[in-house]
Amino acid sequence: MKLHLQEQGEGLCTVFVHGFGGDLHSWDRLWPLLGASRHLLRYDLRDFGQSLANSDEAFTHVEDLAALLSAKSITRCDLIGVSMGGGVALRFALDHPELVRSLTLISPQISGWEWSTPWAEEWQEIVLLAREGDMASAKNLWWNHALFATTRVSPAADALRHEVEHFAGRQWLRDNHEMVMPDIERLHELQAPALLLTGVLDLEEFRLMADIIEASVENVRRVDIEGAGHLLQMEVPETCADHINAFIAQQESPNGPGALDGYVPPMA
Repeated sequence: MKLHLQEQGEGLCTVFVHGFGGDLHSWDRLWPLLGASRHLLRYDLRDFGQSLANSDEAFTHVEDLAALLSAKSITRCDLIGVSMGGGVALRFALDHPELVRSLTLISPQISGWEWSTPWAEEWQEIVLLAREGDMASAKNLWWNHALFATTRVSPAADALRHEVEHFAGRQWLRDNHEMVMPDIERLHELQAPALLLTGVLDLEEFRLMADIIEASVENVRRVDIEGAGHLLQMEVPETCADHINAFIAQQESPNGPGALDGYVPPMA
């Protein structure tokens, strides 16, 4: 497998993990707003974007990320994930706590989540269309999914449309990701300080996952953003950047990494 990535800057690395259907360009609206003096790294998850697997062997995105950090000689990072990528980032921080200084979760999924019947039925309809060879209709259903209702009427609508059009849909045809045990029962083990960014208008299912994370993790600060939905890094990138920059700066404060007591969230 070859992972496609982009990086800039030097120093302690901030790593970005995109969500389902996206690629590293999912961060285009947020990327320029984060500290230019930092080392920033974003990449396409396996079989998304330009990262292609050379075999059908089982894998996990978590261990792919561990391999990426090892290859880049990154021994500690600030980790940011959105949606499915938030689930990857959360699981990575649980599995490899020594590698994560801080964790920012944007509308995160919880790995191993048992989806509601309505969600599962909508998903199955998309998968069936893709496997019948009608990828255009599958993508149209994905574009019109309630998950993206607020993004479709935001300044990020064109960016989302581009993302959907360029999604290859390989995971709808065949997904070689290993089945994983649910993370919900070990959330209390999270060691890294966490910033949880959620949209008030996000789907109930994702808001429930965020509620569970907030209730289960001791060292977490939640910011609920009015008027925004699921893809906060696209809909309200300036607000996200303000909170992320303040949060990461706090890890570098005299109070030391892990301290949230002195974190003063910007005005949303």
